[in-house]
Amino acid sequence: MTKILMTSVRSDEEPSIKTYAKAHNLQIDMVREEFHPGQHDNLSEYNGLIVQQTANIGGDEAFYQSLVHQGLKQITTRTAGVDMIPVTLAKRAGLKITNVPKYSPRSVAELALTQIFQLLRRTWAFEQRMNQNDFRWAGLQAREIHTITVGIIGAGRIGGTLAKLLHLLGAKVIAYDVKPQECLKKYLTYVSKATLLAQSDVISVHVDLNDSTVGLLQAVDFNQMKIGSLFLNMSRGDVVNTEALIAALLSGKIQAAALDTVTGESLVFNRDLRQQGIDNSQIRQLMAMPNVLLTPHIAFFTNIAVDNMVNTALDDVLAIISGHQAVNEI
Repeated sequence: MTKILMTSVRSDEEPSIKTYAKAHNLQIDMVREEFHPGQHDNLSEYNGLIVQQTANIGGDEAFYQSLVHQGLKQITTRTAGVDMIPVTLAKRAGLKITNVPKYSPRSVAELALTQIFQLLRRTWAFEQRMNQNDFRWAGLQAREIHTITVGIIGAGRIGGTLAKLLHLLGAKVIAYDVKPQECLKKYLTYVSKATLLAQSDVISVHVDLNDSTVGLLQAVDFNQMKIGSLFLNMSRGDVVNTEALIAALLSGKIQAAALDTVTGESLVFNRDLRQQGIDNSQIRQLMAMPNVLLTPHIAFFTNIAVDNMVNTALDDVLAIISGHQAVNEI
């Protein structure tokens, strides 16, 4: 019987995994731990490996060669991002790498839209006042979504989906993307990065994390934004210079932000830190800021997305094991 190891398995994934295993006559071993050298040294009993984590796997070329010598043909991540896998090393060793690039664009786009509404309606500010028994409205007038310009940085599957939702609500949508898509031009207008920063009331980031997007937004970019603009990052933390973002929030350049991902999140998000607290000073600072809506990388976390991430990852593993081309090979 084909055996597959899945790491970082959450309880909400187990029903989908068990259903798939039964339908395809597989043995799927599920562990809670992340995958790193030294934790699963002997994988010779397995035909496939599926991971899901934001922390880098680590290891040198010899480690990935050892996986091949044990019989593995691939490493699959049931996420869109592959930055946790040293792809060049793994492929050089002879491993195929696959991901799940389109588990549910709606899941992330819908959270972005939810947070845009919260920022526009200034619910965060009302909550701060009400916590002090101050129920006044003064100074907290909201803006209706059809009166604003939303700039989307990265109009791919997720950004494009958000653009369609915003267009239906009457917002003006502009976008910066290195690969414009003709099919999206009925929903948005492509502009330069500088134009987007200068004209947007709300800026929402939806790019992949790669060499060209690490540090994509720096202090110079925040300085080009409108005073009092709103900022969202639903992509990956390293796309944004967190120090520069915090400075822009403190200065009032950015009125408020909604962040589903931040640099250094792998040791904080989806962990119970009630006893030991948070070591990451920047995350502590963001959590203490009243004008920051921080969520622990849960934009993907819907019923449809979880099911698709499991099924797509397993489909690709079985394809590779069977000697066929995986749909989502990197």
